[in-house]
Amino acid sequence: MTSIGYQAFFFLGILLVLSVPLGWYIKQIMQGDIPKWMRWMQPVERLIYRILGPTAHSEMSAKKYVLNVVLLSSCSLIFLVGLLMIQHLLPGGSTFEPISFSLALNTATSFVTNTNWQAYSGETTLSNLSQAFGLTVQNFLSAGVGLAVVTALFRGFVQVKKPTLGNFWQDLTRGLLYLLLPLSFLMAIVLLSQGVVQTFSSGVAYQSLEGKDSWLYLGPAASQIAIKQLGTNGGGFFGANSAYPFENPTLISNFIENLAILLIPAALIWTFGFWVKEWKQGRTIMIVSLFFVVLAMIGVGMSEVQGPHFAQVLGHSNFEGKEVRFGIGWSSLWAVATTAASNGSVNAMLDSFTALGGAVPMFLMQLGEIIFGGVGSGLYGMLAFLLLAVFIAGLLVGRTPEYLGKKIEAFDIKMASIVILTPLLLTLFGTMALTIHPDVMKWLTNTGPHGFSEVLYGATSLANNNGSAFAGLTANITFINLLGSVLMGLSRFLPILAILYLAGNMANKKRVALNQGTLSTVSPTFVTMLMIIILVIGALSFLPALALGPIAEFFTIK
Repeated sequence: MTSIGYQAFFFLGILLVLSVPLGWYIKQIMQGDIPKWMRWMQPVERLIYRILGPTAHSEMSAKKYVLNVVLLSSCSLIFLVGLLMIQHLLPGGSTFEPISFSLALNTATSFVTNTNWQAYSGETTLSNLSQAFGLTVQNFLSAGVGLAVVTALFRGFVQVKKPTLGNFWQDLTRGLLYLLLPLSFLMAIVLLSQGVVQTFSSGVAYQSLEGKDSWLYLGPAASQIAIKQLGTNGGGFFGANSAYPFENPTLISNFIENLAILLIPAALIWTFGFWVKEWKQGRTIMIVSLFFVVLAMIGVGMSEVQGPHFAQVLGHSNFEGKEVRFGIGWSSLWAVATTAASNGSVNAMLDSFTALGGAVPMFLMQLGEIIFGGVGSGLYGMLAFLLLAVFIAGLLVGRTPEYLGKKIEAFDIKMASIVILTPLLLTLFGTMALTIHPDVMKWLTNTGPHGFSEVLYGATSLANNNGSAFAGLTANITFINLLGSVLMGLSRFLPILAILYLAGNMANKKRVALNQGTLSTVSPTFVTMLMIIILVIGALSFLPALALGPIAEFFTIK
């Protein structure tokens, strides 16, 4: 086993060990059963409910839940656009240039939708106030919304003949107070110990080795980095993201940040099993997720270790675009984790990966960000695929499909199809829109297959709420800013709408008794079928596009 193999084995082992108790804890807090050691936060929770008024106590139907999600997200979007547009007039912003409306809209949409696509360099474009009170706050809220939505879906599966899904504001508040805030605080302290900066000072002047006067940018980075990883947001405080020493200084900080990317999504899989009182249902999803992640780690690791022929001539693997302190192993692991988990942060230049090394992260996103995926959003995307697998299996044996004791009917499959097809179609539409634009060649640093890969990767990232980029595509273009805003918004909220209506429909159903003909959704046969369905949908949708980009590049590079 190579060193990369040992690194991956150790990483996934720690992830599994931590995810099980965290999954149980999430189930407890989201059901309102707050552990004794966290009840000191309950006065804050009650205060928030008093401020919100009656709306924080009433049960919500699917329609009302959707309206409250949209209300919060719309207010967040308007607030953040306004903050960014006037940041140069606010304290600490006088040294920054005014931001265009298209960039402000793109950035606000990006952070509200948990995408964190960045068409700018953080330290030179945004003030510390904008970063701390604008972006960091949205990192918490967007992750909290995803957690609340998947919680409503859990209730839909277990409730019987009940037309409501709980209360959005309670779900959001519990997720923020008892999960995201405490974990982020602890992680920020650990990152500070490793050298990640946390200050409201804008920076310090210094003289470079060449004798030139230079400016070293600083800011409240540790607090934003903690929630950007835990909340699967990914937006960097600094332009170089987690490849920058002040965001990710050591191997220890690298491991912790990498682990944080997958921690809550992995824990939510166990939360689902505990919630429905069938832990094997969570095991099914965990096996599928680990299968794809391990394959992806092997694919990226081998591609980068082998490297192109010109790298072999130099006597080493493909180190181009990678930090020496992380090497190929931890860079490859990060690339897989960030695209599997809808995170988007990077500790290496993905544009410098080999053709197949870059294709694997791209394909992970194109599967719909369901392999662990974002906080909440990844699991409800996977459950949509699972319902589709149950439906297809039912057709094969001539039975009405059932899942967790409830019949899967036409409306449920329609909603699941919206969840599955929305990012897929938006990815293809975004790629088409960018490719046919007359100025597209001016926005690219490469031509040929690799240039197309840059376009395809950008559209894939936007339409799947990931946020990472090959970096060969010039992002801060009015057309891309506006197109990206549309792609990110639709890809986030259409699936949320469908999931909540699916949850409402499931909650209103009665249970049917299990019998000998009931399909087992925890058997090896079903696990295999689910894997095949995910692969087939991804392959049929994107193989032609991948053939024009990374696959063609692989066969043309000497």
